[in-house]
Amino acid sequence: QVQLVESGGGLVQAGGSLRLSCAASGRTFSSYAMAWFRQAPGKEREFVARIHWSSGNTYYTDSVKGRFTISRDNAKNMVYLQMNSLKPEDTAVYSCAAKYLARISTAYDYWGQGTQVTVSS
Repeated sequence: QVQLVESGGGLVQAGGSLRLSCAASGRTFSSYAMAWFRQAPGKEREFVARIHWSSGNTYYTDSVKGRFTISRDNAKNMVYLQMNSLKPEDTAVYSCAAKYLARISTAYDYWGQGTQVTVSS
């Protein structure tokens, strides 16, 4: 059974940093893209960053480019999101997700439960 378990959220002041972790288990993810999404109160869920597990290619939404870095550790089956220069508007529940690349649909196949990130001004 596939499991994605996030950790590392918390409360931080504006300008600070946090590193989120996603522990992936239950299958081999070499044919998957791993992503971070976030959802703020009253807003729709939005894409933050994605990494292709095998190639390491990364993609970011414009609002986090230059501040966030997504990475993975193949040996540990971990995906990370390093968040620097945090802003109050980054406050949200951050979720890890996995998508099978060979499937044409844009939907993600697996989701974690999310971790809260709160940035105070």
